[in-house]
Amino acid sequence: MPKLALTATAAALVLTLAGVMAASAASQAAEPSTAKATTLTFHVVFSPFAPIAANNQRDPNSPFALGDEIVFHDQLYANGKRVSDELGSCVIASNTPPALLANCSVVFRLPGGNLTGQFVAVQGPEPRQIAVTGGTGRYRSAGGEGTLVEFGNGTGRLTRGCCTLSPEAREPSPGFS
Repeated sequence: MPKLALTATAAALVLTLAGVMAASAASQAAEPSTAKATTLTFHVVFSPFAPIAANNQRDPNSPFALGDEIVFHDQLYANGKRVSDELGSCVIASNTPPALLANCSVVFRLPGGNLTGQFVAVQGPEPRQIAVTGGTGRYRSAGGEGTLVEFGNGTGRLTRGCCTLSPEAREPSPGFS
């Protein structure tokens, strides 16, 4: 695999991991039905590509082996200011051409709590979809999905729709658009 294609694949995996997370939270039975949907949109600056060779049985013709990991720690911006970050890892589950596949998990550290998610990272520039699996604090009832769009220059856009914020934190956090 040419070095450029490998770099693009790695960048796509990092972008997929980083940004593909939008949340559409489901109402809890105990919560009032007056929950207002809130959409969180961030400009993402991706961390450098960081693969970890975890499998000692290597194919000399492939940059990845099953079980290898890719880790990331990306920065999230809103209205031109850094407001948060996201971190996670992907485990290579298939390295059979033409598609490199990875199982990824991510944590978004946000003012008022965290959001967690999972996704499958696939080679290519198409938008990434993330399943929002839960949250803490004001995001404790979060669920749903989000989208990460890669711009190809080390940046992207992450959109998560969230609703049913905890009763004590129903107003959007400063800096979010």
